Amino acid sequence: MWKNLTGQLRALTSNPSHATSEWTLDYPPLFAWFEYGLSHVARYFDKEMLVVQNLNYASSATVLFQRLSVIVTDVVFIYAVKECCKCLREEKGKDQLGKPSFILAALLLWNFGLLIIDHIHFQYNGFLFGVLLLSVARHFQGRHLEGALLFSILLNLKHIYLYIAPAYGIFLLRCFCFTQNNADGSLQWKSFSLFRLVALGSIVLSTFAASFGPFIIMGQLSQVVSRLFPFKRGLCHAYWAPNIWALYNIADKALSILGIKLKLLDINKLPKASMTGGLVQEFQHSVLPSVSPLMTLIFTLLSILPVLLSMWRRPNGARGFLRSMVICALGSFMFGWHVHEKAILMAILPLSFLAVESKEDARTFLILSTTGHFSLFPLLFTAQELPIKILLMLLFTIFSFVSLKKLFRSSWRLEVMWKDD
Repeated sequence: MWKNLTGQLRALTSNPSHATSEWTLDYPPLFAWFEYGLSHVARYFDKEMLVVQNLNYASSATVLFQRLSVIVTDVVFIYAVKECCKCLREEKGKDQLGKPSFILAALLLWNFGLLIIDHIHFQYNGFLFGVLLLSVARHFQGRHLEGALLFSILLNLKHIYLYIAPAYGIFLLRCFCFTQNNADGSLQWKSFSLFRLVALGSIVLSTFAASFGPFIIMGQLSQVVSRLFPFKRGLCHAYWAPNIWALYNIADKALSILGIKLKLLDINKLPKASMTGGLVQEFQHSVLPSVSPLMTLIFTLLSILPVLLSMWRRPNGARGFLRSMVICALGSFMFGWHVHEKAILMAILPLSFLAVESKEDARTFLILSTTGHFSLFPLLFTAQELPIKILLMLLFTIFSFVSLKKLFRSSWRLEVMWKDD
């Protein structure tokens, strides 16, 4: 895991086309600045980790720096959770451990997937999800420009959040740029505010200009884009995300085996089924039509289009926006190109909000979190990590089932309303 950070830090000090290390920085420019800041602290732990030519270097000081940097940056996530919990209105006198805010805080701060990805597998998703949750909280608080700014910054820190960008775009256009609705909740076209649209556009464009501007000036934009969208990595990640394309691959493999056994196919004429080799690369399916990036984009847009149209017609405030965000994340996870298994957290974490509000959403959360977290098991593959990941997931899952069952024991729907309603 140490090579992840070390290689990214090296990439910042090298020529954009430098190929010394396979661990190139494939995040947007703002994350490069974040890592550049870390590199100034890293030199006090071990300067050797920053040497570009020092490949396959490992030291205890490097690992210590990694772990501490993740812990320190998690302060952003903790603050965001606190802000989100403040958006819940609760009954006075209720047992502290049974309050929705306590359960929500536990579901977010103790999330099994986020814990193992950041603190065992090693990444900075807690920091990034902190920015996302803080943006969501600002929208619930009616501070829409601040929420838009935070999400623009987030996109320039990690572009995987493009998965939920459609929900943000429709929500801000519908609920911020249009200021009023008709009596039946439909859109009042005359309420459109050009000033708000300009303010919103200025925030987004200025953020992207600050992030990508230097690369445009230096004529290196194509270099950045090629790293951000490496389509040659193939349809599926080395560890398949449990989505529609995993089923598609399995069906293709099964049909090829069946065709060979029935002597309907010539094994010598079939393309090699490299998608089962655990490699990150392009491949051709043996029997079924091969899938292109454009096809995955079309399927993704079709899967999220209904919820976007529904939000445009009847936005239902910030709660409707949050629900749309979860569906956009799931649609992108199910049909996207080269989806990482950890992308399921983009749906699980926001769904935690809805889970403490209604029994129906709590059921969905329990199913999604249990199956989604289980799909992350391949990230921890050593024998020593096996009992750790099983124990951590059992603890989180048991807490989720017990706490949500207790929360909804007395009624079919908990009377907890968001303050913006």
